[in-house]
Amino acid sequence: MKARLLKIDAGVRYMLFASLMFALMGAFAKMLSSHLPSIEVVFFRNVFGFFLVAATILKKPMTHTGGKPFLLLFRGLMGFLALLAFFYNIGHIPLGDAMTYSKTSPIFTALFAWIFLKEALGVRGWLALAIGFIGIVLIAKPTGMMLDKTAWLGIFSGVGAALAYTAVRELRQYYDTRAIVLSFMGVGTVGPLVLMALSPYVATEELDMLFASFVMPSGVEWGYIIMLGLFATLAQIYMTKAYAATQAGIVGAVSYSNILFSIMVGLLIGDPFPDPITWGGIALIVTAGIIVARKK
Repeated sequence: MKARLLKIDAGVRYMLFASLMFALMGAFAKMLSSHLPSIEVVFFRNVFGFFLVAATILKKPMTHTGGKPFLLLFRGLMGFLALLAFFYNIGHIPLGDAMTYSKTSPIFTALFAWIFLKEALGVRGWLALAIGFIGIVLIAKPTGMMLDKTAWLGIFSGVGAALAYTAVRELRQYYDTRAIVLSFMGVGTVGPLVLMALSPYVATEELDMLFASFVMPSGVEWGYIIMLGLFATLAQIYMTKAYAATQAGIVGAVSYSNILFSIMVGLLIGDPFPDPITWGGIALIVTAGIIVARKK
């Protein structure tokens, strides 16, 4: 029993540290976004990880059956677009709000698992969806029945990530984990380069999250890029260690500390303090996520 408790405590500690690292990653992404377009920040977020994973493959080749190339591409594309929406929002709304939107992904994952993988959702699952939807509305604060651009992108950051995670649950039967990660980071590296190359031919302000010209970083911006990559890598490593150390449901619930860390870090870099309605929305989304995590 004592060993069991120590194991759970280790997983919780790892996840708390990973959550703090994710918040710090978001802070540097936000500071970079005042100098560079979001699409470029996403490129730098992925390029280091791409070469790191590729190096591990060279050292130890992958062994898997494969056979699902289009699903693998879909996972990479959805993950890339979700990350792009998330990073765009980081640059345009408070860090805590952007992080809360992204943390709706477990709720949508439960829905997509029910639709595509035929997994049971149950009363608690539907309750979580209803609570999460109300939380989204409170954070988005729609004018009439209209949501603004960042609200739509925030919702998509959760939906896109959920579609990617749902694909992963199917892909892990066919592919080495590194192949699945590489599909995301590969698309997240090549995609921004293609979109930035096409940007001179697209003059639509509404699509500025997709198309923007490359801006050469200088001075302190390179330091921000290095810190962005460092904190993102540490977050991924310790999140993986957390899930390996204890039950997924416990780690999933603890991961919502990411929102609190993001609010605190956001305040340090100039974000406004969340109003009561936003706090209510955050509380509902966290509650919905914990219901889903406990169900696991």
